[in-house]
Amino acid sequence: MLSNVFSTSSSNGAPDAEEGPDNLLCASKKSDGWVGLGCCELAIAAECRRACKQASSTNDILKSCKKQHESALISCVNRNEMGSVCCSYAGRNTNCREYCQAIFRTDSSPGPSQIKAVENFCASISPQLVQCVNNYTQSYPMRNPVDSIYCCDRAEDHACQTACKRILMTKRTEIEIVDNLIAACKTMPLPQDPLWQCFLESSRSAHPGITIAPPPSTGVDGAKLHCCSKANSSKCRELCTNLYSTSWGNTQNWQKFDNECEYNPSESQMLTCLADVREPCQLGCRNLSFCTNFNNRPTELFRSCNAQSDQGAMNDMRLWEKGSIKMPFMNIPVLDIRKCHPEMWKAIACSLQIKPCHGKTRGSIICKTDCVEILRKCGDHSKFPESHTAESICEMLSSTDDTEDCIPLETYLRSSSLEKDIEDITHPCNPNPCPSNHLCEVNRKECVPGEPCFPYSCVQGCKLGEASDFLVRQGTLIQVSSGEVGCYKICTCGQGGTLENCMELYCVDLQKSCIVGGQTKSHGTSFKVDCNICSCVAGTVRCSKRQCLNELSSEEDRSMFTGLPCNCADKFVPVCGQNGRSYPSACIARCVGLLDHQFEFGLCSSKDPCNPNPCLKNQRCIKKRQVCLTSFEKFECPQYECISRQIKCEHLRDPVCDSDNMEHPNICTLYQRGKQLSYKGSCQHFCKSAEPVCGHNGETYSNVCSAYYDRVAVDYYGRCQDVGIFSDHSFNTECSSVQCPPIPKFGCKPIIPPGACCPLCSGVLTILFDKEKLDSFAKIRKMPITVMDILQKIRPHISVPQCDIFGYLSVESELVVLVVPVDIHPKAIQVEACNREAEKINSLINSDSPTLASQVPLSALITSEVFISSTVNSDCTKNISNNLYTLLCLLLNGVYIFCHL
Repeated sequence: MLSNVFSTSSSNGAPDAEEGPDNLLCASKKSDGWVGLGCCELAIAAECRRACKQASSTNDILKSCKKQHESALISCVNRNEMGSVCCSYAGRNTNCREYCQAIFRTDSSPGPSQIKAVENFCASISPQLVQCVNNYTQSYPMRNPVDSIYCCDRAEDHACQTACKRILMTKRTEIEIVDNLIAACKTMPLPQDPLWQCFLESSRSAHPGITIAPPPSTGVDGAKLHCCSKANSSKCRELCTNLYSTSWGNTQNWQKFDNECEYNPSESQMLTCLADVREPCQLGCRNLSFCTNFNNRPTELFRSCNAQSDQGAMNDMRLWEKGSIKMPFMNIPVLDIRKCHPEMWKAIACSLQIKPCHGKTRGSIICKTDCVEILRKCGDHSKFPESHTAESICEMLSSTDDTEDCIPLETYLRSSSLEKDIEDITHPCNPNPCPSNHLCEVNRKECVPGEPCFPYSCVQGCKLGEASDFLVRQGTLIQVSSGEVGCYKICTCGQGGTLENCMELYCVDLQKSCIVGGQTKSHGTSFKVDCNICSCVAGTVRCSKRQCLNELSSEEDRSMFTGLPCNCADKFVPVCGQNGRSYPSACIARCVGLLDHQFEFGLCSSKDPCNPNPCLKNQRCIKKRQVCLTSFEKFECPQYECISRQIKCEHLRDPVCDSDNMEHPNICTLYQRGKQLSYKGSCQHFCKSAEPVCGHNGETYSNVCSAYYDRVAVDYYGRCQDVGIFSDHSFNTECSSVQCPPIPKFGCKPIIPPGACCPLCSGVLTILFDKEKLDSFAKIRKMPITVMDILQKIRPHISVPQCDIFGYLSVESELVVLVVPVDIHPKAIQVEACNREAEKINSLINSDSPTLASQVPLSALITSEVFISSTVNSDCTKNISNNLYTLLCLLLNGVYIFCHL
């Protein structure tokens, strides 16, 4: 029901099966949507890239680009064209089309199970498709041998490693490579050997005796398997689990899933989750030639902004022009859409293909009012199925007008107004410029003069299953479903690009519900109790611990209310807890569960963990500030680390700045010179003699750069002196003596983060986490889980370099994450982009999306609440939507007249 409403063609623009691929061949005409456009970013030469984007066919590219230098580009274009032709035979069968597309989606050799799945499922739907795929796979060349060079590091013998790399760089055919590897490494190509297991995993060798490694323990697609637990009905849950577990689903199961689940509005949670795996939401849309009203929208999220979907929208329009919209459960007769509101029909076709990630549900459902309006005006009522009206049909297709759950077409009936501002927001990883087995991450490191510098970096990854395109970062712990609903295991993404060392972790009873205020809340449901965010976790209610006032509170309660935990007095007499967190007072420390011997007076930053020296004589003690989220009774939270004095520093350039503002080539050199680390990165002139700053975590830092090194944003200049209150009932008078930095001149509706004093333009997330789950992860890692661990895992999900992640543990023991513009003077469009990024992270947490939940320790995040500082164009007397904004206008007394600028 999400992207399938009204849609009868594939996401890559394939027409109905009965039409065949003929009009897909027209895709070679640029006016119809050039299918090779998504490959153009693979061009090495800038002039070739430009020529590709202007080309109408592969021949045009061959004329402009040297084939031997642009092999990746030519291969991608040819593969896309072949895939468009083959997969067009799938017609409107979603799953057949999906597994067909998986064959052509990457430059790796298709695996035997992938090919078998196409044969099993598509044979009864389209023999032509199966034949077309077989013609392609049987003639498929081996991937570039250099792509497998990382496998050489899997060899145990150093001489074999060296020889392997030399062979892969000099030999081209599989037989040559295999023969030379056998001779050099003196080992037979057995799947259990780490080198051969890695090398053969995605390559179907013609060499005798070689077999393909067994499928990974995550099944066909571990990420989609995670989504099965979100099914509303036991039947859809069982079908989904069968389809994505260790054995491929048969044709009958796929058809049942299509008919009973794929279009079922009650299965929206599962379907949205599956959509997150297939096509994650990404900021920005551009280069569309048909759906032009979707271009130049850098602060909006889309699932499928590409040339194939652009072509798909055009094909949908062509099909609908025949007078009928074919749905699995009915055909909807329509008048001539070329004459009856064609722009509205175009907006519908483009919305369903480009798929805006709209609202909290991230679905692509057209709002009911728009659906009713277009069918009233353009539906052929005389041919409507018996007893059906525009209203009854739309109730089946799209039953809501809540703008959090549906797409209002009005947005896309006109072009974007941001065409002049799009350069202020960049999207380095959209489209993805990396190889198929690598993740693309925004490069936030500064460039070294004279060296190549790209706005992104490509990181080796692991797939969550042999038919999965969902990648996780190499070297990380991954949580995957064990196959049984609610049960999970932990694996490591190994050097060979596969998940390994898997171990069973725990099971959660997803059927256990919670009773709250006489109402039943199912597992995973988020809700509020007074001012606290809560979630039902397998029958247990987990809530934040904010101090609340409610309608029943007496006048005396209101007069005594401070808003701090346990209603503690708003006095700033800080103490340092054993978890590494500074608390504003002993009262608050006791309220969050610390005993008197588990904290000491003074800020944590004022303590010297290396005095007395806890390290051995041949080791140096280095301060290492961290705030631990795990139980410090079970796992210590050391504020130092011991490093060997004998360690040799490699000539690696990764600059760091010491407390005297002197730069060193790397952190190892800094320690050997006996200096103290201030922050990572080159020394910044504005931090040389800067005054101290107070971070949102209540810690005083020597300068802004030191705070940023801890991933902590600055609240105000000067030493910490007050604690703010994040409450709907407080006017924040505790911070009246604090002088806050000015708000950007364009104006925004600012947010005051929990425990802070000053407003800022950013997205603010308050996140509830499962401490028991973090403890179980810490036991596996043999070290505590820290705030920094969470922030480092979330950071790669921020896709625009104009925004960055900061965060801290609040005094209420919630994790607070800020998505903040990085420019000193950010523009309104940049603030808006950060807001969208914050909303995206918020929805992924609340829906338990595998995009985040597959990663340890992010899988321990239970529920989240988001606050955004939307830009405003009005003064204090207009559009005041909450008391925080009112408060700022009243209390700042004109010192920072941000409301009128």
